[in-house]
Amino acid sequence: MTTLVFGHKSPDTDSTGSPLIWAWYLNEIKGEQAKAVLLGQPNTEAAFVLERWSQSTPDIISEVELGQRCVIVDTNNPAELPAAINDADVVQIIDHHKLVGGLETKGPIDITIRPVACTATIMYDLMGDDTAKMPDEIRALALSCILSDTLEFRSPTTTDRDIEVAKTLAAELGVSIPDYAAEMFAAKSDVSAYSDAELLRMDSKEYEVGGKKFRVSVLETTAPDIPMGRKDSLMETMVTVAEEDGVDQVLLFVVDILKEEATLLVPNDLVKTLCEKSFSTSVSGDTAVLPGIVSRKKQIIPNLAL
Repeated sequence: MTTLVFGHKSPDTDSTGSPLIWAWYLNEIKGEQAKAVLLGQPNTEAAFVLERWSQSTPDIISEVELGQRCVIVDTNNPAELPAAINDADVVQIIDHHKLVGGLETKGPIDITIRPVACTATIMYDLMGDDTAKMPDEIRALALSCILSDTLEFRSPTTTDRDIEVAKTLAAELGVSIPDYAAEMFAAKSDVSAYSDAELLRMDSKEYEVGGKKFRVSVLETTAPDIPMGRKDSLMETMVTVAEEDGVDQVLLFVVDILKEEATLLVPNDLVKTLCEKSFSTSVSGDTAVLPGIVSRKKQIIPNLAL
């Protein structure tokens, strides 16, 4: 049986590139049949990376069949996976997020969760000496994943190992990290083709805070004026998206990569209260600027409180 390799439902660069990296490793190094798939449309940056390195977009699936052999990467959260994931045969998890719980497997499995900024960094280390056999397009995917997840080393989740691996890959490829990262972030910032609902779901995860369910969306950009110019319509669409997704509220943090700050849209008193309690700030108006906040995993989610 072919092993399916996939990440979470909102494929960013790491959840798009890492399945391709690990499927290559399983096929070419381990001699197993494996196929990278996605659980949704890749975001603009991930789509740019695929095109830049002549990689076809993996097939998109919504469900997994009973007993389907799977490797899960860049998540371990059942809420971010197909509804029937516990009926599949999950044989491996490679991730860099906190352990959520709720996944059930058919037997003992291989799990690697490490406190680094990117799944691709973990994969590079798991491959060991076999990284020498990586073709350039796989090296490039790994570099892209690391630069994306670390915001070119700006994110507080960045570790020395992420930087070391990225610099090694860039040197092998003959790629300038600042120049290539700028290309990636420019692609990430081009959201003109996306509807408000698509923007709110593009890079989002569901969390419960104080008995309320939130869809926490992060839009990383070097051109914050573009999404902020759609502020009013985005806040109107939050109501529809919340109803459709079964959450109490959508939170949108527009992260300015260059200024290293986030702007939270504040459409109502619930978000105002949450912002003031979470980030020790006073909110007036319908936005809140949060200096130094760029990471959902390390700076936003751990601080959310009501």
